[in-house]
Amino acid sequence: MSPDAGKPPVMRRQIVLSGVGGQGILFLSRLLAEAAIAGGYPVLTSETHGMAQRGGVVVSHLKVGGFDSPLVRVGRADLLLVLKAENVVLHREFLADGGALVVNAAGPADAGPGARVHAIDADVLALSAGAPQASNLVLLGFALARVGAGTAGGIFCTAGEIREALSRRQGGGGSRLAASLSALDLGIAHGT
Repeated sequence: MSPDAGKPPVMRRQIVLSGVGGQGILFLSRLLAEAAIAGGYPVLTSETHGMAQRGGVVVSHLKVGGFDSPLVRVGRADLLLVLKAENVVLHREFLADGGALVVNAAGPADAGPGARVHAIDADVLALSAGAPQASNLVLLGFALARVGAGTAGGIFCTAGEIREALSRRQGGGGSRLAASLSALDLGIAHGT
């Protein structure tokens, strides 16, 4: 009998997040990393945001599970979260065959063959909810609902674990936390 018999399968996920300065890519990356740590998973992150405050491209790599390097290799990402549709062209190469692309766009993005593409106009939804700065959380909620959580090919955490991570980051309550949770739930509602 194998020494691993009866143990849950090892969780390993590689995620690339892409956007421009001010969209909250780094916030999402840290939120996901905190959810991974709270779930007991080792996590590595790497960020590129040199010109972020001038609308430049911001990219974050996140690896959950037993990895040695924080950078996601081309063709290895299980999930590509894109907050600016124009960035799909820039970072599509990271997505693994069969990986999921979740993009903030009015319509489906052309990601080429082999990708599961899910699009939501998170900017419009966040604006209509009175929280234009929360389109990142709308997109994450949508991704959790569409791609799934904790399942094969899904995201490593659940919406509940993201809610807990948000609560830890933004305090035990208040209007800021309520707005963040509302934006997450808005994305989930549109993804189910």
